[in-house]
Amino acid sequence: MRRHLVQDGCGGHAGIVPGPAAGDHAGPVGAPGPPARPRLDAVELLAHGGPEGGLPPFGPLTVLTAASPQLVPLLMVLVLGGLYLYGVHRLHARGDSWSAGRTISFVALGLGTFALATMSGLGAYDEDLFSVHMVQHMLLAMVVPVFLALGAPVTLALRTLPRAPRGALLTLLHSAPVRLLTFPAIGWLLFVGNPFALYFSGLYEATLDSRALHELLHVHFLLVGSLFFWPLLGVDPVPGKVGHPFRMLLVVATLPFHAFLGVAIMGVEPDGTGLLAPAHYLGLHPLGEAVRQQEIGGGLLWASGDLVGLLFLFVMTWQWMKASEREAAREDRRLDRIEAAGPSVPA
Repeated sequence: MRRHLVQDGCGGHAGIVPGPAAGDHAGPVGAPGPPARPRLDAVELLAHGGPEGGLPPFGPLTVLTAASPQLVPLLMVLVLGGLYLYGVHRLHARGDSWSAGRTISFVALGLGTFALATMSGLGAYDEDLFSVHMVQHMLLAMVVPVFLALGAPVTLALRTLPRAPRGALLTLLHSAPVRLLTFPAIGWLLFVGNPFALYFSGLYEATLDSRALHELLHVHFLLVGSLFFWPLLGVDPVPGKVGHPFRMLLVVATLPFHAFLGVAIMGVEPDGTGLLAPAHYLGLHPLGEAVRQQEIGGGLLWASGDLVGLLFLFVMTWQWMKASEREAAREDRRLDRIEAAGPSVPA
């Protein structure tokens, strides 16, 4: 038996009710069909698309009311947050300082955004509404890695680990695989090419049919985003640091690809041609709503990719200006020392 969403009086969906399967007759032959469904605009559909399983219509408050802690994301947040805070505690215990801004960036903004993406209502609806999945994708791949990198966890580990683990970490950082993966051009290729490989193959549909693959997809988004953003920010002593002009060039080069991908996803036809994971989404939504969900998701990818890219360019411009100021100050001190030494006196 096939399940369909029923609309409430506000254009949303009250839930899922059984409908006739293929070959069943809903009424006598020749009876008039159901009335035409009102068209939902992007905001209404994102807010009211009701998923499978009797969940209420999705809205702003659903992000909180439908929160459901999951084992893997919860363990990641607790372990990473606990280790980071323990490292900060060790530094303070021996009288060393650590920026509160870095702690806030890693724990509250980085891990907090990760929890929002995976354990709030976004995580509850990400398999049912493509638009919600795309919001989650953007948070995990483009927002969480930036905040985690600004927290400088590698620097913290190098300052607090005992000698043997610190040596092992340094060996890992200077190993050939890590140098290869953190080379900015490799991170750029993974960051740009990964969504195309995911959405235009059978991989995305497979993650919707397997809980294990779905959880691995979240980790994959986070790792790919980290490989791209971590060397570009240059806060931690990781391999792959390049000059500021090349960093900005790499970020600018991502913008047209995100736009192209968003437009390609939005290009789904009204008859369902180009619909991603049709077997999954057509089991939850009528065709028209599944198409509109994908249109919204593609638009979100396009807009958020450009927005995050432009904000990141602003951050890197500010870093470049600060680096230039520090270099100028060092040069001034060097010239002052030469001047203070005076001319050399011949013997």
